[in-house]
Amino acid sequence: MVMRLTPPDVDGIELIDKIVSERQAGKNAKFFNEIKDDWKLHVQTYIDSKGNPELVKPWHKVRGHKVTFKNLYSNPQEGSAQEPILQALRSRTMQLCPACGEDGTPNTLDHYLPKDIYPEFAITPLNLFPMCDICQGEKGTKTLDEDDQRFFLHPYFDVFTEKQVVMLEISKPFESPTTITVRPHSDLSEVDASLVKRHLYELGISKRYHHYFRNQHMRLLKLVNEIRLNGQNVRQSLELFRKNELYKSVNSWPHIFYSGVLADEELIVYLETAKLPDYL
Repeated sequence: MVMRLTPPDVDGIELIDKIVSERQAGKNAKFFNEIKDDWKLHVQTYIDSKGNPELVKPWHKVRGHKVTFKNLYSNPQEGSAQEPILQALRSRTMQLCPACGEDGTPNTLDHYLPKDIYPEFAITPLNLFPMCDICQGEKGTKTLDEDDQRFFLHPYFDVFTEKQVVMLEISKPFESPTTITVRPHSDLSEVDASLVKRHLYELGISKRYHHYFRNQHMRLLKLVNEIRLNGQNVRQSLELFRKNELYKSVNSWPHIFYSGVLADEELIVYLETAKLPDYL
């Protein structure tokens, strides 16, 4: 449940040159001049490694200057090189969180590699993307598991997320399912499926989706009841609902829901022919 995003059309290396140039009269001029070339090398490594913390190691030399880097992000001067970039990234035009797929406008920007550990990427455009408050709270400063495998999908670099990455399986009884399972899609490679599984777990997405599912399933039964009363085709109607949700994202929560329903032939037959609950 992650949304593939178009990478920002900004040269992160050129941005460093502009930032250093803007600080030639400031108290940190000497520091930025001394690290400029190495800073650019680290950003280039980030780009070449697609932000993967398995490959991008923290730059310990600048750990004592975290505040200096974080101020570039938190307190950009008006007219500074990074200000319009940060404003564009915070434009709040999205209607769902690209990290989890839940509806709602993301309220903040996340640093894929956290700025507390990687302050050198505090304003690297490819390290920044919108995220909902819940996901950001769950993500925190986590990067690698005990086996040094990354926890999270990267919305700019993990191109396989252009396709559906999770599947929904619904248990019986269909009038009131006792369990659902959200798992990596069967079309994924073993490596990609393992990453998706870690992403789901660390952001608590499966648990959160259960709460969403309860209301959505009740709504489904009510919709199907109306469809049948109006003499319409249940399967075709659900296909239309799924297609409509696809315009948001193939990994949006509603699209995952309708895809799971339509993939279960026994559930579809139930919706088409069974006596639906009287409380509807």
